Amino acid sequence: MDRRGLALGVAVAAALSGCTADEEAARTPGLEERGTVLTSVKPTRQDLSNQISLSGKVTINPVFGIVAPTAGEIRYVQRQPNKTPAAQPLWVATVWDDGTPRRINIPEGSMLAGRLMEDRAEVAAGMPIVSARHGGYGIVADIDSAQAYRVSGSAKTVKGQIKNGPGPFSCTTLGTIAALPEGTIPEPPPPATTAPTPGASGGPAPVQSAPVENPEQQGPQGSESTGMRLVCAPPASVKLINGADVTLSVVTDRAVNAMVLPVEAVAGTQGRGKVDVLTPDRTRKTVDVVLGLTDGKVVQIKSGLRGDEEIAVPGPDLPAAEGPK
Repeated sequence: MDRRGLALGVAVAAALSGCTADEEAARTPGLEERGTVLTSVKPTRQDLSNQISLSGKVTINPVFGIVAPTAGEIRYVQRQPNKTPAAQPLWVATVWDDGTPRRINIPEGSMLAGRLMEDRAEVAAGMPIVSARHGGYGIVADIDSAQAYRVSGSAKTVKGQIKNGPGPFSCTTLGTIAALPEGTIPEPPPPATTAPTPGASGGPAPVQSAPVENPEQQGPQGSESTGMRLVCAPPASVKLINGADVTLSVVTDRAVNAMVLPVEAVAGTQGRGKVDVLTPDRTRKTVDVVLGLTDGKVVQIKSGLRGDEEIAVPGPDLPAAEGPK
């Protein structure tokens, strides 16, 4: 090939490479405009349960709290700590609500551990007022603040599995998950004194002195303070070893054929939330929704949507809290 042919070949190759570079540059897409919705979902329906897993341990005579069923004034029954579990529910206090008494009992199989409030104090519904000890083995699982509101409702079912041991088995929940203050057992009031009767000579009869208390003898002991925790009692047929690790599966509520959205599409986690509904021109319209159960992947939409809307993912950003002015 002469020099003229070589130059022509180089020119053609350069032209082809230039076209390829231009075409490649034309094919490279630019960034989408800010706010453009790239992902969306529609509500679906499924059965849903609020279920969480807790780590616990087998414990002897665990302490649990009993709450006030209504707001009112608490009046305690004068009782000393019983060292044997009650054979039947034991009356320990009464909450008076506008003249209506509501008895507070510790359950069968437990022992009074302490008073959590002052006698005749005003209490709110759901406030821990009495501590009790479960007689025998129980299972205690600590709860952090992130889990508290998911477990605060009544636990429908609790299943336990002992590590390398028996299970799964049903476990009966005891008391409340709320943290308990230190429980106290006050000394009984002294007996009423009567005036001495005169002696045979007309003088006052000798007064019998009260027995001197042993300074080393301690009075009734109450219960220690606790953090938030779930306490449950396994069946008597389950063999337990104190200190053994246990995994608890707690279902606090269930919903059948519930409308759900992925958690990424919803702003808010308790009660009320917001979602972004896509309009025909692909713009966002933020609407309020009422939220229900969640399993960590989807969340129930109780109201606020028909069910055929297209929802943007991710959901709307909640406004930041205002700082001090």
